[in-house]
Amino acid sequence: MRLTISFAALFISVIFLQLHSGAMGPLDALSGVQEGFTQTQVGLLGSAHFAGFFIGCWWAPRLMGTAGHIRAFAAFAATGTIGALAHPLYIDPLAWSLLRMLTGLAVAGCYTVVEAWLQAKVTNETRGRTLGIYRFVDLAASLAAQLLIGVLEPASYVSYNILAILCCAAILPLMLTSSKPPTPQGVLRLRPLKAILLSPLGVAGVIVAGVTMPAFRMVGAVYGQEVGLRPEQIGIFLAVAILGGAIAQFPAGWLADKFDRRWVLIGTSLCSIIVCAITATLSEPTQSSVFLMGFLFGIFTMPVFSLSAAHANDFADPDFVVELSAALMFLYGIGAIASPLMASYLIQNYGPGAMFGMISVAHLGLVLFGLFRMTVRDTNETRSAYAYLPRTTFILGRLMARRRKSPKD
Repeated sequence: MRLTISFAALFISVIFLQLHSGAMGPLDALSGVQEGFTQTQVGLLGSAHFAGFFIGCWWAPRLMGTAGHIRAFAAFAATGTIGALAHPLYIDPLAWSLLRMLTGLAVAGCYTVVEAWLQAKVTNETRGRTLGIYRFVDLAASLAAQLLIGVLEPASYVSYNILAILCCAAILPLMLTSSKPPTPQGVLRLRPLKAILLSPLGVAGVIVAGVTMPAFRMVGAVYGQEVGLRPEQIGIFLAVAILGGAIAQFPAGWLADKFDRRWVLIGTSLCSIIVCAITATLSEPTQSSVFLMGFLFGIFTMPVFSLSAAHANDFADPDFVVELSAALMFLYGIGAIASPLMASYLIQNYGPGAMFGMISVAHLGLVLFGLFRMTVRDTNETRSAYAYLPRTTFILGRLMARRRKSPKD
């Protein structure tokens, strides 16, 4: 309880921030369709969000170094507030894309501040509990954000005003906290090429993860609308996928620590292919079948990032673990920027099921590459501990870092 209270301001800020960012994507998708945007233009909004997120992850540590944690957080939250409020002022897909870059940048910046603060204040004794609370708060707020879609009217100034208020409210807990902010740390080096050479399969899995959930979260609302779901049902559809992914982390972690992680990753991708293929070929999907497929989709796709990162960490020296985490987030971001635009283009030209067809092809590539990698390198008997990894910032590795044994490769 004492630990929770000591970080209460940070966790409350995360709740407001996730409510804002989690609802922004589906609301923009539904609003864009209502305002006459093409589905490809709607996908561009999702890609722009991750482009801004990518920039924010890079810029935030530098801003913290010059302005400090609290002022940097306030600046990013204010940017997100402006991005939300400006949506109704000018209805244009390119203008909204620029605004989504602002909101993506703001979310990445705020999460960077929160994770840097947590990393500086936790000890080895409190790290596990702190991470558990942080992940629970983030997932619970993400679930609630999807359900907000049922009460937020698309293309309404009031809806965007509500999201702006939530983003602005995230500033208050940190501004009023009596906890002293930490001293900013150095900026991490990004070495994605080293990560690719270290674990080609781990990197491939992370990129595939960047193709799957970002496309679903940013364009899934369009799919839901295309198959006849109402806004509140679309919120449930998106929420059950997140719920399924959260539930799956426990069995995925147990399997990953007990068996060869490559087989677990391949098996998870095979199940994803089956679920996506069934979803893509449903001729007249019912409400219950869409919800079920969304739940199963979350179960088999959300653990892919953590499984891939755990496999890559098995081959990392202790002094590269933190930089590896940053490199994997970098590579995940590349997939996340491209996938919403690709998914929306496919939906526009080939129907709603085409998004799941794209995702199944990505997982098929991962399965084939995984089988190939098993023929060229043996598994590593020295394993890092599996952990659910939120896809948040480049500095998450610092917060997750623990003492590891050198792998035998």
